Amino acid sequence: MSRYRGPRLRKVRSLGPLPGLTRKEPTKQTPPGEHGGKWRRRRASTYRLQLIEKQKIRFNYGLSEKQLRKYYKKATSMKGETGHNLLQLIERRLDNVVARGGFARTIPAARQLVSHGHVTVNGRKVDIPSYLVRVGDMISLREKSKNLKVVEENITEGSGIGVPSFLEVDPSARKIVMKGFPTRDDVPLDVDERMVVEFYSK
Repeated sequence: MSRYRGPRLRKVRSLGPLPGLTRKEPTKQTPPGEHGGKWRRRRASTYRLQLIEKQKIRFNYGLSEKQLRKYYKKATSMKGETGHNLLQLIERRLDNVVARGGFARTIPAARQLVSHGHVTVNGRKVDIPSYLVRVGDMISLREKSKNLKVVEENITEGSGIGVPSFLEVDPSARKIVMKGFPTRDDVPLDVDERMVVEFYSK
């Protein structure tokens, strides 16, 4: 399944707040569908609850099903809790770090900055959004990209996802340093990662 490119608020209405996908909130409080799902209400199965939690991660971070499954497999081979490892790996993606550092309003916007070659890691251009940032890496904007209108507006307004504790940001110099690994408290998404692990472990 490819990356979702449809209406973002539709996913927010069905899954709840997705801060990485959009900062907007739906005006309607009913689930998507002609009748707001009132004819389909029934007791949710365990599988459905697990699927919803998994979809929250997919759509919030803009991942394909194949990508998320790869992160899960890698998380299972790491020490510690698989769910925490999974979220840590995804939080370390370059597009997420750029967004969390305040250079973009959302992860899709940050992905565009990276894909268009505006971002460097340790002085070298990296245009791969899935690049995993390591502790000590310095992420910055290229010299010709530092005064991009979209970046200036976002830094001035401070309307991004929120700077986590594992990042050190110098807005004026357009630099971000990853000073540690993300912890569970650094994840802004309301998700039960244990249910995601259960979904994939079947």
